Amino acid sequence: MSPLQLPKLSAGKAKKKKGIFWGIEVTKTLRWHGWELGKETIKHLILKNVREKTQKLSYRCPSTRFFFTLFPQPIILRPGISLILPIVFRPIEKREYEDKICFKKDEGEFSVTLRATLPHPCLSFPAAVQLPACAVHNVTEITFPVRNIGDLVTVFHWEAPSPFYMIPDYSILHPGAECMVKVVFQPKVAAVYDVAATCLFGSEEKRKRTIQLKALSKYPYLQVNVVGEKKEGVQPGKFQDVLCFGSVPVGTTVEKRVEIFNMSVVDAPCRIERAEDPLLQDHVFSCDVSHGIVPAKGKLVLRIRFQPQIVGEHSIDYFTIISAGYLLQTVLKVAGSCKGPSVSLHQDSLDFDWINLGQSLMRMLEISNTSDVPAYYQFDIGVTGSVFSLDRPCGVLEGTTTLVLKVTFRPTHPISYHRRVVCLVHHQEPLYVDFFGTCHSDTAKPAILQARHLSWYRTNMVRGLTFYPPDIVSAMLKDGQLQMDEKGALMLLPEVSQDKPPKEYFEVDSMTEYFYDGETSDMALFPPHVSVSPREYDFGCCLPLHKVKPLPLCVTNHTKGSITVFWTLSHGSAFQVSPEMCDIPPLKSSAFRVIFKPTQLNTLYAAEVEGFAFYKVLRHYNNIEEDATICPSWCLTVKLRAHTFEEGREHFIPQYILDVPKTFPPVAPNTDTYCSMLLLNTGTSLITFCVNQAARPSLLVKPCSGYIPPGGHQIFFLSTHPVNTLSQQHVLPLQLNSHPGYTKEIALRSCGESLNLLLEGEGNLYFKPVYIGTSFTRMYTIKNCTRLPMVFTWKIRQSDRKILSVSPTAGILQPYEALAQAWTFTPDKEIKYLLRAKAEKEHLDLGTVLVGDLQSCTIVLLNDGICSLKYILSVEQLITGPSDSEEVCSDPLALELEHCSGTIPARSRAFVRVTVRPARQLHYTWSIKYALCSPIATDLTSTEDQQQPLCCIVATGVYPTFCITDACSAGSGSGISKLHLWRLFSLDMLNKYLKQDPTPSELIYRVPTRHSTSLNPPVYTPLLLDFNFGAAPIGSEPTLVMLLLENKGVVPVEWAFLFPSDQKMDMEHWAEDAEFSSCELHEMRIQDNQLFSVSPKSGKLLPGQEESIQLSHRHDFTGIDRLPVLLKVSYGHEILLNFSGVTVEEGQQYIHFTSSKHLFTPIAIGTSHPPKQIYELYNGGSVPVIFEVQLDEVMKIQKENFQHPVFVCLTPRGEIPPGITGHIEWIFSPLEARTYVVDVPIHIPGGESAVITFKGEGYDPNTIEETASSSKILPPSVFSGSTKLTVPGQAATLSHGRICFGNIPDCAKASRLVFLNNISESKTVVFAWQISTCKDKRVLQIAPEVGVVQPGESIPCFITLQPSGTASFCSTDLVCELYIQESLVQYERELQEWEKEKARQAVEFTITEKDLGKQKSPAGRSSDSAETKILPESKAVMRRYKTLPPIKNHPTPNQPAGHIDRRRLLDKESSQVWVKPQPPRPTLLHLGVTGTAYSLEDFSNKFTSELHKYFLSWPFSNQPLETKFVDGRRDKDRTEMEPKRLSLAAASKQELQIVTDILAGVIRGLLENTQLHDAIRSTLDEPIPYFSQFRCAESAELQDRRQCSRVPSGVSALPDLYAEKDGERKEMRQETSLSNDWLEISHHEQLREQKETISRQPAFRSLVELVLENTLQNILIEASRGEVMLTAQPRVIALPSSPSQRITSPAPPPPSRA
Repeated sequence: MSPLQLPKLSAGKAKKKKGIFWGIEVTKTLRWHGWELGKETIKHLILKNVREKTQKLSYRCPSTRFFFTLFPQPIILRPGISLILPIVFRPIEKREYEDKICFKKDEGEFSVTLRATLPHPCLSFPAAVQLPACAVHNVTEITFPVRNIGDLVTVFHWEAPSPFYMIPDYSILHPGAECMVKVVFQPKVAAVYDVAATCLFGSEEKRKRTIQLKALSKYPYLQVNVVGEKKEGVQPGKFQDVLCFGSVPVGTTVEKRVEIFNMSVVDAPCRIERAEDPLLQDHVFSCDVSHGIVPAKGKLVLRIRFQPQIVGEHSIDYFTIISAGYLLQTVLKVAGSCKGPSVSLHQDSLDFDWINLGQSLMRMLEISNTSDVPAYYQFDIGVTGSVFSLDRPCGVLEGTTTLVLKVTFRPTHPISYHRRVVCLVHHQEPLYVDFFGTCHSDTAKPAILQARHLSWYRTNMVRGLTFYPPDIVSAMLKDGQLQMDEKGALMLLPEVSQDKPPKEYFEVDSMTEYFYDGETSDMALFPPHVSVSPREYDFGCCLPLHKVKPLPLCVTNHTKGSITVFWTLSHGSAFQVSPEMCDIPPLKSSAFRVIFKPTQLNTLYAAEVEGFAFYKVLRHYNNIEEDATICPSWCLTVKLRAHTFEEGREHFIPQYILDVPKTFPPVAPNTDTYCSMLLLNTGTSLITFCVNQAARPSLLVKPCSGYIPPGGHQIFFLSTHPVNTLSQQHVLPLQLNSHPGYTKEIALRSCGESLNLLLEGEGNLYFKPVYIGTSFTRMYTIKNCTRLPMVFTWKIRQSDRKILSVSPTAGILQPYEALAQAWTFTPDKEIKYLLRAKAEKEHLDLGTVLVGDLQSCTIVLLNDGICSLKYILSVEQLITGPSDSEEVCSDPLALELEHCSGTIPARSRAFVRVTVRPARQLHYTWSIKYALCSPIATDLTSTEDQQQPLCCIVATGVYPTFCITDACSAGSGSGISKLHLWRLFSLDMLNKYLKQDPTPSELIYRVPTRHSTSLNPPVYTPLLLDFNFGAAPIGSEPTLVMLLLENKGVVPVEWAFLFPSDQKMDMEHWAEDAEFSSCELHEMRIQDNQLFSVSPKSGKLLPGQEESIQLSHRHDFTGIDRLPVLLKVSYGHEILLNFSGVTVEEGQQYIHFTSSKHLFTPIAIGTSHPPKQIYELYNGGSVPVIFEVQLDEVMKIQKENFQHPVFVCLTPRGEIPPGITGHIEWIFSPLEARTYVVDVPIHIPGGESAVITFKGEGYDPNTIEETASSSKILPPSVFSGSTKLTVPGQAATLSHGRICFGNIPDCAKASRLVFLNNISESKTVVFAWQISTCKDKRVLQIAPEVGVVQPGESIPCFITLQPSGTASFCSTDLVCELYIQESLVQYERELQEWEKEKARQAVEFTITEKDLGKQKSPAGRSSDSAETKILPESKAVMRRYKTLPPIKNHPTPNQPAGHIDRRRLLDKESSQVWVKPQPPRPTLLHLGVTGTAYSLEDFSNKFTSELHKYFLSWPFSNQPLETKFVDGRRDKDRTEMEPKRLSLAAASKQELQIVTDILAGVIRGLLENTQLHDAIRSTLDEPIPYFSQFRCAESAELQDRRQCSRVPSGVSALPDLYAEKDGERKEMRQETSLSNDWLEISHHEQLREQKETISRQPAFRSLVELVLENTLQNILIEASRGEVMLTAQPRVIALPSSPSQRITSPAPPPPSRA
C-alpha cells in the first residue's frame, strides 16, 4: 500500500461541492477560515476513485510558499478507495491567500483551488417581499429569513421607512445561524408602496444591503344592514341601518342580528362603541362584540340584545361602527319600547248585603289581564283571621286571561263591615276594591250598608261632615243647619248662600292614595277618623314562651261621637287582642293589649290583627233617622312579627328571588316617581321581612313589614321625590327572618330630568352662498339628551319665514333620540357680510409648567364667514410675580408659534401649535392677537394698527421642591431633642433655601449624573449645610435620624443623596491617579465601611405625598467622621450637605458643641428684669462630664460698662450625665443699644475645652417696634409640631411634637393639652414623664406623670408652666419614656426569681473535698464567689439539688458596648454567673416646651392687651415680694431678714421632706388638741371693755364695718361670730333708741360687705381659679373620650315659671317715727 494511502473515510465527511475528474472525486476548492498569523493550519484533501478500475495519478506542489504538502510521489487508487492528502497553510501576514494544487492523469490535468480568506460578515436574505393588501390604520405582516453566511458574529440593524416596521430591528447572528424577520405594514393613508429597507451590519466596517418592500393600502367601506327588517319607503336591496325591537315585555330579553358588510377588497378592523350616556341611564341595549375584523367582501354578524326595565318607556340608542383609525364611522340606530301587564278588576266594590251571625256568604270577583305579559298580583289582606277572605289572594295572572276569585264574608260580630282592599300588581299601579256587608243577630240589627252609603260617605268626608255621629248630623238636618244635594249627600247651608258649588269627591290617583295614607308618609289625603298605634310591631325573640310581655295598643277616636271597636278573633292564631270590644268616648283614646302565646320553639310567627270601629249609635237601625247619615265602619289593622329561636340556633335560611329595578323611572325635578319590587318565597318555610325606613328617609317603601307564606310572593312599591338633576343613590336594607345576617341591601338610583335639547354645531347653522331666487337645503340634527320624551316646535320669526323653512316644524323626540331636519335657505336679496376670525377658546390655562421644560397646546381658529381669511399672528408677553421687573422685561419670548400666518377657508377652522417654555418661577401671560391681510397690508408691520385680540394663554413656571416637615432620632441619638436636632441638621436653613429659586450653576446637571473624574466632585451650589450627627462612644449602636420629606408643590419631585462615589465616573485604572490625599483617603474609609448611610438614597414624591428617609452614623472608629453628600433635586436645587459625626473612646469625657458662636435674644435697654437665656451642651460620651465657665472676659466686659453686669452666668459650673443635653443659664442685660460680644472659654477637666463667642444685641424700645425686635419671639398659641415619624418598635405617639406657651407674666401660669396616643392594636403601653433639670421640675408640671395606655386609647396630659418668679426664656425638652407592659411584667418576674435565688445562695455552700475520711481543716467557699471552680462530685457527697450559677450583677457601663464585644461578654459570663435581669429599654418621645416669662411690670408695658387673659396668683402674705437684681443678687435687707428661708430654699430634697413631716405633725397635733380649741373659744367670750360704752352709735357701726373688712380668713366662723355681735348691737341700739328695722338693714349690709371682702381675698381667688381650671380639664377629658360634644348645637328648654318664683317677698315695714 502506498504511504499516501490512508484508511477509508465515511461518505458523510465528503465535501458537498465536489467534482469528478476522470473518475477521481475531489472538492473543487479547499478553504481556510479563522487562521492566525504564525500558526500552521492543516486541511485534508480527499481523493476518491469512483471507477471500477485502478487509477494512477501524480500531483505538483502549490507554487507559493504559504501552501505546501508532502513530497510528490505517484498515487495508486483502487476502486472505491480514498486518499487523504494533508495540505499545510502557513501565513505570514494578514491578507487573503490563493493557490492551487495540480493533479495529472493520462487523460489530462485538473486542479483544486487553495484559498485562505479573512473572516468577514455576510448576510443572506431575499431581494424583495410582497405584503398583502391592507386597510388604512390596519396592520399586515410577512416574515422572511435572514442567514449569516459569513465567518463572524454579525450584528445587524434595520432601517425601514414609515409605515413599515421590522421586528426585530436589531439582533445578533452567529455564523451559520438564521432568524426570521417580520415586516409589519401599518399604513395611515391609502397608497401604493414600493420602498427599500436598509440592513446595516458589520462591526468595524459597516456594510449595507437593501430589500424591496411592496404593499398596497386602501380605505375600507363598511355598511350596516338589519337582518329581516322591512321598512316602508326603503327600496329592496338597500341597506337598513335602523333596528327596531318593537314592544318587548318588561324583564325579558330579545335578541336580533345586524350584519356589517365590507364593500372593500381589504380586511377592515372595526370597533363597536356606544355613545356616552348619562350616569343614570341603564343600558337596555347591549352588543356581544366590541371589536372585530370584517373580511374583504365579507360580513360580520352582531347580536344586539334589548332588555327593558321600565314599563312604558321608549328606548333609543346608537351604536357607532368605527374603522380606519376613527376616520370612517357608520351609525346603527336601535329602538324599542317596554310593555307591561294590564290588569283590571271587573268590579270596584263587592256588596255582601246582610247575613245572620254565624253564617258566611261568598261572592265572585273577576280579575283580567288584557296584555300578553304575565302579571304578579297580590291583595293586601291577611291570609287568615280577616272577615273578608280570598281563596287566591296572590298569584300569577297569565297574559290575556281572566281569573275568577272567591271572596268569603264571615262576620264575627253583629255590625256593618267595610274594608277597602288594595290589589298590588308588579309593574303596574295598584287597584282598589271595596268589600262591605252587614251582620245581624237576634239582639243587634244595624242598618244595612249599601253602595250608595259609600258614595255619600266619601262626599260627606270631603265636606267635613263625617266626624259627627249620625244622631248629631240628623239633628242638624232636622234643625235646618244641613240640607241634601241632588245626589242625596249632605252639605252646609252657607255654601249655598255664597253661590259656591259644594265640594265633590274626586277619584285620586291610585299610587297617590296608596302612599299618602298618613301611615307610610306624614301626608294624608283625608284626616283619619280612628287611628291605632303602633301599626307594626316586632316582638323580637320571645323566650321563655310563657313570659312574653304583651304589646300595649292605643286606639284614638278623632271624631265628635262615641265609637265602638270590635277585634276580629282568629282561632288558632298565637296573637290575640284584649279586650275584644271597647267603647271610646269622643276625642279620647283607649288601651288594648296584644297577647302573644307561642307554642313552639325555633319558629317564626307573623300575622295581621284586624279590627273595626264604628259609631256607637249605628248598633241598631232604629237609631238612624236619615239614610244619608249612615257611615261605614273603619278597618284597623296591626302587623305583628315574632320568633322563638334559641340563642345559638340558626334562623331559617330564606330562599327567595328578588326582582328590583336599578333606577327609578325618569321624572321632572320635584315630582314623585314610583317603581315596584317583587320578592318570591321559593322555600318551604315562612319568610318575614322588615324594611328599615329610617335608614333612608328620602325613600318611601310600602309595605314596610310582613310575612310571605311558602310559595307566595310579596309586591313592594317604592317612591322617592328627586329635587334636582343630581344623581342620588338609595340603599335600602331589607331584613329577612328577623336576623341581621339575612339583610339584603337594595341599591337604586334616582335623579330629576330637566329638558336638554342638543343642537348641532352649538346652535349655529351655516349655509353656503347662493344666488338670489335659488334655494339651498341642508340637514340639521337635534337630539333629546334626557330620559323623558320631549315635544318640540320650531318658531321662526315672521320676517325670516320667507327665507328660512324647516321640516318637520314640530314633533316628539323620544329619550336620547336624534332627529335630522331639513332646513331650506332661499335668499331674496344680496347682503354684505362682516369678515372676522375668532378662537374656539379665548382663554387657555396651561397650569403649572416645569421651568425649562416644554409644554404644547393647540389654538383653534374659527372662520364664521363665507370667504377665506388670511391672517398674521403676534404675541405679547407679561411676567408677574415677586421678581426684578427690569430684569424680567428683558427676557426673551417664552412662547413659540408653529406658524405666524396662514389662511382659513370659509366656515372652517385652522390649528396653530403653541409651545411654551418658562424660564422663571413666575406667572406668564401671553396675549395673542391677529390681523387680517389685505392687498395693501401683507406683513406684521403694516397691520399693526389693525390687530385684534384673539386669545390669552397663561402658565406658571415652577421648580420641583420639597421640605422637611418632621425629624426624630433613635439609637445613640435618642436623647437628642427635636429642637436640638433641627439645629444640628440646619433644617430651618435647608427649608428656607429649598423655597428659593435655584441658581444657574445648580442647573448645569439637571438630573443626578456621574460627572466627576476625581474623588472630590466639584461643587456648583452656593449653600453648604451641616448634617451633624452628634457624638457617641465607640461600639455603641448607630445614631439614627429619620427625616420626613413632603412635596408641598404642584409637580412631582425626584431627589437623590449622592455620595462622592456616586458622582465619580467609571474610568480605566490607568487613567486614575494612584496617589490619594489624606482627605480622599478619609472619605474612602468612610464609604468603604459605610459609616454614613441614607435609606432610601433616592425617590420620587408626587404632589402632596410624604416619604420618610433614615440617615445613620456608625460608631466603629474613634475620631471625627466627615463626608460631603450632595442633595440633588432633579431640575431643581443642588445642596452640599456636610455629614459629620464624632465617635469617642470608652470612658472619655467629651462635650459636643453645636457651634462655636451663640446669639442671645435681643433685649431692650432699661429692662428691669431681663430674662434668663440658655446655652446647650450635649454630652456625647459614656461618662458624666463636669464643665467650668471661665468668666474673666465677662468681668472685663462688666468693668468696661461701669460695673454693670452685661453678661451674667448663673451656672458657671455643672455636671452633665452621658447622652443628656445640659444648660448654661445666662442673663443678658444691655446698657446701650449696641451689640456686645464676649469670648468665654468653657473648660472640660479631662476633655477638650472650647471657646464660645457669645453675642447679644441691645435695642431702644422707643425707636424700634416690638414686632421688629425679638421680644415676641414665641407665638402665644400652641403650634403643633409634626409627629408623623415613628421609630421601629414605637407603640405610642404624641399629638404635638412641641408646644409654645408664648409670653406670660411671672406671677401667672399657663396650661396646654397634649394627647398620648397608643397606635398599637394589641400592646398596652406604660408611660412616665421625665423632666431634665430640677429647675424645670419647679417650673413645669405634668398631669398625669405616669400611667397606662390601652391599645387604641388616647390619654390627655396637661402641661402647666408656672414661672419661678424671675423673667426667663423657657426652652426645655420633656421626655416621655414608653414601656411595653408585657416586657415590664416579664422583667419583674425575672427579677423576683433572681433575688430569690440570690437569697438562697447566700446560705448555701459547696463541699469540694474528695476524701472525707481524712481529717482536714473545714474549709468551704461561698457560692457567691464567681471564681468557684466546679469539681467532680465525690461519691460520699450526697447532693439533693444542683446549684445554679452564682448570682452576679451585670456590669452595665454608662454607654452600651459594641455588638461584638457585648455578645462575647454575655456568652462568657452566661456560662459562669447568673446575670441580674436588666430592665427593658424604653422608647423616648420628646416634647419641646418653649415660653417667655416677663416680670409683671415688663409684661404690662409690652403686652397690655394680653394681660386680661392671665390669672395673677398674688402671694397670700402682705409682705412685699422678693427683689432680685440682674446679676442674681437679692436684696441684702431681705436676705438678712429671712436667712432661714434662704437656707431652706437651698436645702436638699431629703431635708425638705423632713421639714414637711415635722410641720405636718405639729399642725395635726394642734388640730387634735381640744384644750387649745377651748382656749380660743374662751377669748371670744370675754366681756367688752368698759370704755367702749363711751363711743357713739355711728362710730361703733363704722368701727364694726372696718373690723369686718379686715377679716382675712375664718370664713366658716363668721356667721356665728357676727350673730353674737348682732345681739350686742341690738342691745346698744335699743339704748340709743334705734329701730329694729334699721338694725336688720345694717346687718344685711354688713354681710354683703363681708362677702365682697372675702371675694377679694387672694386665697378665695386662687380657689376659684383652681376649681375653674379643674372643671375645664374635666370637660376636655370627657370631650376626648366622646362623652361630651363641644360642637353640638345648644338646646334651649323653656319651662313655665314656678309658683314660688311668682310670690314676691313682702317689703320691710318703714321705720317708725318717734
